[in-house]
Amino acid sequence: MPRLGLLASLFGVSALLSGCASSPEDPLLCGTVSGYLQPDASTHWYRVVVTHLNGQAVISKPNYQLALGDYEFTVAELIDDPSLGVTLSARVPKTFKLSVEGNQRYHIGALFHTDKRYMGKDPSYWEPGVWQQESHECQLELTPETK
Repeated sequence: MPRLGLLASLFGVSALLSGCASSPEDPLLCGTVSGYLQPDASTHWYRVVVTHLNGQAVISKPNYQLALGDYEFTVAELIDDPSLGVTLSARVPKTFKLSVEGNQRYHIGALFHTDKRYMGKDPSYWEPGVWQQESHECQLELTPETK
């Protein structure tokens, strides 16, 4: 009987520890926001370049590993469709909000609206967003701030 009690206790502690490891309160749990993949052009999604994250200028990179929470991205579109006839002044960065969840990868891009012909200074030809979301293991690296 003591052996059975010991096994039950070990099982309980093990379950508790594994629950803690996957808990949303885990400060190292993160999500990844990616802008490096080229979407299939037939979907009318195109790549973007991140210029700002939560209002702060950033050097664009392929992946952003972020703690769980809400973020605001400012992005510039890289639409190279020959039917797009807007002026350079219409090609302005736009912002969108994204709620990052743990162990998820979000592929962000620019959705080119093809419902009409866009000419001149009409910036409504595109909108930023997520074109694909997938499971992706993510854990923030320990830094002096997170230790």
